[in-house]
Amino acid sequence: MNKLKYIRKKHSGRDASGSVVVRHQGGERKRFMRSIDFKRDKMGISGKVVSIEYDPNRTSEIALIQYEDGEKRYILRPQGLNLGDIVKSGSDAEVKLGNTLQLKSISIGTFVHNIELTPGMGGQMARSAGSSAQVMAQEGGFVHLKLPSGEIRKIRGECFATVGVLGNVDWKNKIFGKAGTRRNMGIRPTVRGVAQNPRSHPHGGGEGRSGIGMTTPKTYVGRKAVGKTRKKNKYSNKYIIQRRKK
Repeated sequence: MNKLKYIRKKHSGRDASGSVVVRHQGGERKRFMRSIDFKRDKMGISGKVVSIEYDPNRTSEIALIQYEDGEKRYILRPQGLNLGDIVKSGSDAEVKLGNTLQLKSISIGTFVHNIELTPGMGGQMARSAGSSAQVMAQEGGFVHLKLPSGEIRKIRGECFATVGVLGNVDWKNKIFGKAGTRRNMGIRPTVRGVAQNPRSHPHGGGEGRSGIGMTTPKTYVGRKAVGKTRKKNKYSNKYIIQRRKK
């Protein structure tokens, strides 16, 4: 059995050579990682909620499940799941809060979270506090899901999802209060290019407050920061029925 907790390794946005590959990361407090069961692959075995805990590595709360065979696992806690409740995964599970089923077995109008994109890969969508997706329709082996962004997307009916809306909905209203809180979370400051000196950024320099001083804005590595930088046609666009709200 895998350990439920282990010390989170610090990378601070650096690769194996020590170079910064992701900016604005580093300095977080030492903490434990919790092994979350995103796959929910204990098929046909019931589990009981024995504790509800805070996880410093994510916005949603987590619940510790003890299964009938004695194994314990952490899962994301949906709103309304309390101590002593029973959860189950598999085709024989009923459409009930905290249970995990294939999307084709979930009735229309139900809210789900921890949704798979590829069967067997584990949940990848709707995993943050207060998020969920709604089952809108079923056709041709696909299920239509309305995502939190407003996008309606087709997902294969064999993919698993968990019933319910994730808890800790009020997290989005949290006020951090001071810069030190963000530093403890591992988020380093972001400084505007025009506020730096000219040796640190192409936008830097000038007397007093000044604009960028060039026809084309630049990124921090000197590339042009205008125009389209993403592919227009992605392979997954064919699964999008309605684009997200602008």
